[in-house]
Amino acid sequence: MPPMIDARDVRANHSSTDARIVATKLSYALPDGRELLHDLTIAFGRERTGPIGPNGSGKTTLLRLLAGELQASSGAVHRTGTLAMLPQEFRPEADDTLAVVLGINDRLQALRRMGAGEATLSDLEVVGDDWDIAERAASVLARFGLGHLLLDCPAGALSGGETTRIALAGLTLARPDFLLLDEPTNHLDSVSRDALNHFVEGWGGGLICVSHDRLLLRRMDRTVELSSLGVHSYGGGYDFYRARRDADVAAAEREMASAAAAVRLAERDAREVRERQARRAAQGRRDGARGGMPRIVLGARSAQAQVTDARVRAVTEREVDERRMRAAAARRLVEEREPPRFDMTSTRLPAGRTVLDLEQVTVRFPGVDRPVLQEVSLRMVGSERVAVSGPNGSGKTMLLRVAMGRLEPDGGTVRRLPDEETAYLDQRGAALDPRLSVLDNFRFWHPRMEPTATRHALARFLFSHEAALQTVGTLSGGQRLRLSLACVLGGERPPSLLVLDEPSNHLDLDALEALESALCDHDGALLVVSHDASFLRAIAVERYLSLDG
Repeated sequence: MPPMIDARDVRANHSSTDARIVATKLSYALPDGRELLHDLTIAFGRERTGPIGPNGSGKTTLLRLLAGELQASSGAVHRTGTLAMLPQEFRPEADDTLAVVLGINDRLQALRRMGAGEATLSDLEVVGDDWDIAERAASVLARFGLGHLLLDCPAGALSGGETTRIALAGLTLARPDFLLLDEPTNHLDSVSRDALNHFVEGWGGGLICVSHDRLLLRRMDRTVELSSLGVHSYGGGYDFYRARRDADVAAAEREMASAAAAVRLAERDAREVRERQARRAAQGRRDGARGGMPRIVLGARSAQAQVTDARVRAVTEREVDERRMRAAAARRLVEEREPPRFDMTSTRLPAGRTVLDLEQVTVRFPGVDRPVLQEVSLRMVGSERVAVSGPNGSGKTMLLRVAMGRLEPDGGTVRRLPDEETAYLDQRGAALDPRLSVLDNFRFWHPRMEPTATRHALARFLFSHEAALQTVGTLSGGQRLRLSLACVLGGERPPSLLVLDEPSNHLDLDALEALESALCDHDGALLVVSHDASFLRAIAVERYLSLDG
């Protein structure tokens, strides 16, 4: 199961009421020297906190620092109580049983030996007070909709969503003071997401949850935003945070306009002062040229004028600089909070053109009698938007692979547009070479695009200047997905049929909303698998193909 981590400074007989995690002046630098977190100070108690921020802002790194999995470059983390963490990609060994994944196998084995009269003193120590662990495990599994699974079931037989729910059940059984969850909704179907939401609502200890799922973030008691401007805490869930952030942006825009006007006024005043000083100096020179004033007096006046001129210039220039700094600070805040935008050009897809036609498609796994997909039909015409729904394991991804010609069905027919008019983004994103830069990966996908157009295309997906030169292997999961989107959507002519498999996984919230906006403007056909109800509503899905498994 996800590791249970003992706090470094656990108090004797602590209770969950005094459990606390405090990070003080925490900084962390990547191996290439780039600082991801700088001088961060924050505390977590018995509330549900949702850290959010752009991809690459350090959310997962913060969780790992809090959990003790990473060593900070500077600063410290102090923990009171116990904590457990669910990592972003939790993959137990395929041969491990559910009991092993839940972290209760040792206690179950000890109880079995006790029942057989073979117990040892160490068995009593292992069991401790958990004499009812089997019953508690069954109850917790039922709460997560997994009551049908036996504790000796191998983990390899579980779907991705079931694996995550098993991990959450293990965390519940461990009863830590703090839970750290990293993207727990990735790959979860709607049933699993509902189970997770109920779990989060009922959790009574501290919880820190990194997620891009807006429904889950709405259940947080506090939202903490990480950005290049530092850390900002908002006392509420996602909706409260967005309202406050939008108000902050509006205030920053007003401040930017006010500061720009103040700069113009200060520059005008400085110019007028310089002109007055120049006129006085010229007048003094003319008076001296006409004579009638002792030379010593003229020299004193000239020196005084120079001192006055220098002092006035310093004051006016300092005022101009201060107002420019104020304007620059307001501009940085506006630019930091300004959401990205993925603009797309037209596909020029005719309204009556058939883009995909699946007839009676059947797909079987080798050696398995019951087909995963059985006589599934789907016809898409023009710029239709279709979402494929169903529980984990019902064959949604398999259907997309059949639609894209990447998997031959065992029965039925498939007709679709030519390859050059289609694009497929799977759950792992486009095939990217981790050794190459962002720019070189994009050039591989679009070798005939002009250099200037290439730079502009990458900039639309937030890879400008130095960001385009980063090695893909150093990118976060969300940044890799954003690059995948750039490769698939950033060509001179986007695909007429766009097939997306869980595109909202890993994207930060601003990038996700930018993708929603881009897909709303996209005039081609969309075939989408997603368990994110908010995302499907935002992209105006017109009909659903339901696979019941």
